[in-house]
Formats: sequence, structure tokens, C-alpha cells
Amino acid sequence: MMDPFSQMTDWKKNMDSFFGENFWNEFEGIIKPIIPQINMYQTENEIMCIISIPGLTDLNKVDIYVDYTKLDINGVIDISQSGGTVIKEEILQGVFDRTINLPFPVRSDKMEARYKDGLVFLQLHRLFSDASSKHRVAVKLLEEN
Repeated sequence: MMDPFSQMTDWKKNMDSFFGENFWNEFEGIIKPIIPQINMYQTENEIMCIISIPGLTDLNKVDIYVDYTKLDINGVIDISQSGGTVIKEEILQGVFDRTINLPFPVRSDKMEARYKDGLVFLQLHRLFSDASSKHRVAVKLLEEN
């Protein structure tokens, strides 16, 4: 008897070679919805992130890290309802750990996050370099000996 799982592994390998390794990552949000859900808005010098984290009663249960052009968010969405049988459960919950690339580098000294009505409002500001890292190299004439 043939093992259906080995056939599935072969099938996935064939699909990977046909579509490329990253093909499956495009489906991640469809197969397994991503939490927390995030809206990101950009102006010329600012980024506003609105992060949906319902039922957050302890603000220490969410960690937000910003590193240059990366935003890391981790924590737990826990909507606990004791008693009764679940009939419908559409509000996504569980442990989350997301990394999001930002459209430009942001300042580490000027960021603000506020939580209201189940949403985290995170305001980030563009990092402008104090000095250009581009230095002119002086070309000197090589004297022949």
C-alpha cells in the first residue's frame, strides 16, 4: 500500500520547484489567518500603525520592538469566556509573533504607542541621518619616479 503522505511531500517538492520556495508564503494568510491584524499608514516623515489586539487588560502582555526598519510585535490575544459551548468563534486569538518591514528607518528616541478600544496606535518618525555616510575621496596625481 502506498503512503499518501509521501506522495504529498513529493507533490509539494514538485510545486516548490515549479513555483519557487516562496510560493507557499503567499497563502499563509489564507490558510492560517495572521494575528494581530495591522493597518499601516505612511506620510512623508511618519508611520502610523494601528494594531488590533482585542481584550488586552495587561499592557505588559504585548511587546513591541522597533529596530531601524523592522517592527516586531509579540504577545497573546486571549478572549476568555467561561462556560457554554462555542457555537461561532470568528475573533482570532492565541499567541502571536510578527515582524513587519517598515518603509523607511525610524527614530528610536521618538515613538509613542497608545491602547484604546482594542487597538494599539503606534506612531513612528523617520530617521534622518545627521551626517552623510558618503565621503568624497580625493584623487591625487601619482608622480612617476
